[in-house]
Amino acid sequence: MDTFGGAATAIILISIINMYRLIQGRTLFDRMLALAAIGTNTIILVGLAGFVFSRPEMFVDVALAYALLNFVSIVVISKYLERRKEQ
Repeated sequence: MDTFGGAATAIILISIINMYRLIQGRTLFDRMLALAAIGTNTIILVGLAGFVFSRPEMFVDVALAYALLNFVSIVVISKYLERRKEQ
């Protein structure tokens, strides 16, 4: 449990740093990159939770669904910003 707790703490700290970048980012690209990184960190935390609760097969399915949602949301936001920039 110690190793998982340390890993989870490190990932949460990295997510907090990414939250700062999401809020204070200079460009939209910085903010989108921070959003994608936060999503990736969340996926890793879900995977770690699966091992902590001894049910990795269930949590891997949730992590994969969240990864797909994260990817699609970044693509949709990119398309929206691209169209907004053209107008």
